[in-house]
Amino acid sequence: MFCSFKIVNKPIAKPVVNSHPKIVNIVNFIRLLEPRDPAITEDVLYQTVVKQVEMMKKYHLGGTFLLQYDALMDDRYQKLLKSLPRDSFEIGGWWEIPQPMVERAGLKWRGRYPWDWRANIGFATGYTPAEREKLTDVYMADFKKIFGYYPKSVASWFIDAHTLAYMYTKYHIVASANCKDQYGTDGYTMWGGYWNQAYYPSKINSYMPAQNEKNQVPIPIFRMLGSDPVRQYDNGLGTTRQGVITLEPVYKDGGGDSTWVKWYFKQFVEGADMEFAYTQAGQENSFTWDAMAKGFEIQLPLIAQLRDAKKVKVETLAASGKWFKERYKVTPSTSVTVNEDLPGSDRKTVWFNSRFYRVNLLWENGNLRFRDIHLFNERLPSVYETKVATSNECTFFTLPFVDGYIWSKPSQIAGLRFKAIIDGKETLITGGKPVITDKVPGKLHISWPVTSFDGTLVMDLDARTVNVKLVTKQPVKWYLDMTTADGAKLPFTKVGANAVNCSFEGLNYSVLALAGSFSKPDNGAVFRVMPKGNDLVLDLAGKK
Repeated sequence: MFCSFKIVNKPIAKPVVNSHPKIVNIVNFIRLLEPRDPAITEDVLYQTVVKQVEMMKKYHLGGTFLLQYDALMDDRYQKLLKSLPRDSFEIGGWWEIPQPMVERAGLKWRGRYPWDWRANIGFATGYTPAEREKLTDVYMADFKKIFGYYPKSVASWFIDAHTLAYMYTKYHIVASANCKDQYGTDGYTMWGGYWNQAYYPSKINSYMPAQNEKNQVPIPIFRMLGSDPVRQYDNGLGTTRQGVITLEPVYKDGGGDSTWVKWYFKQFVEGADMEFAYTQAGQENSFTWDAMAKGFEIQLPLIAQLRDAKKVKVETLAASGKWFKERYKVTPSTSVTVNEDLPGSDRKTVWFNSRFYRVNLLWENGNLRFRDIHLFNERLPSVYETKVATSNECTFFTLPFVDGYIWSKPSQIAGLRFKAIIDGKETLITGGKPVITDKVPGKLHISWPVTSFDGTLVMDLDARTVNVKLVTKQPVKWYLDMTTADGAKLPFTKVGANAVNCSFEGLNYSVLALAGSFSKPDNGAVFRVMPKGNDLVLDLAGKK
């Protein structure tokens, strides 16, 4: 396996994992039937779960199995999952809504099949808040009748805040999970959220972190599927559909590829995370064992090896939720860091999250840009908290300030780029390898040695602000320019000296320059950010 992660039998020096745990959840969710493919029979789906259990036991890896209601009511799954040791395996709920659950709640089924994946039928968003409570009561009552207790974890591609709050208040769940960021995949768009890791959702928008304890549902939501931090964001740019590069074992460019998996876990273990690193392995049974077996055979031995070397902590989703709740009163600031890309690429990236905003920095071909900045604001409610979804698709957004995917075309990649005037000409700043550290609690520190001139760009990101400083002995005119593809629909309403005002989904918000200023240059950039002296400070949690 991966030679950099050698198992050592002698006692290991105190590992970083004690203070910054690297948490792996193996989560497999279970459907009873798959109407999209007649070859995927109920028995094929059941045997997939049997194989998942066998391989997890082989490597002594516990995990979480989440049951859709129709699978919950099936004797085979009940017998199989009851046989698992409760000290290492967890049984919870998968919150897609099939016909038997709807009818047991006294509601009318509107689907094309006994399970219909459309957003207005197969998910809680397709039902009124009162109906969501009825559906919850049905599931919880039957789950307890079968297993003797209520589930501690309930997850889905997306669950509204009303349902989560009801599950927490009445049934005391401790953890949930939702889909990674994606744009249009399978008709579900979740874009601009707390990237990977986990957060406490707002009471009026389950996709967005609450900014304070009073307004949050006190259940951590963990992001699913283990996105590629470099490639997933803009994969498939210029095509009709965003691609998928994740830890899911069925994907040949991700979790089903040995080189990618080894690279992913090396970055996962070694990268700065500020508080903890999180990833989710496992796979839904709808993909079938034949499709996922190779990926499982690559991943599980490596995860077991890392666990034995005390480099990762493998636990259930509920255990992670309980740990998070005990440790954090509000959503913490975290980061996901890639110090080295796959062979053949010089790209490096870091994602920073706080309860106020997220940022992505990407180094590519020696240059640096902000690829993404999205703001979190509880004044932006999700329509699904109070209204029924009527479309077969679903969308969740946050407030954009930089969007390197939606505002891009293959020939025009959007971003906020670092530039300087060198020999009288405007040029992209080039540099060497960044050093990304998290030694100071609550702060991500980045040092980037510049090669365009003698100097170092130093950045400090905290919960509310982005601080950029150029350390140099020579005078340099440097700045950042925001460029986008032609025709991109942008939120900017006014570029002032001290603030850029924006409007999105009917909500007005601003980004402030606490040090430095904004302007509209004559080179075609949407706006420019100039430092004051060599210092630039952006407030991403101030005036909304």
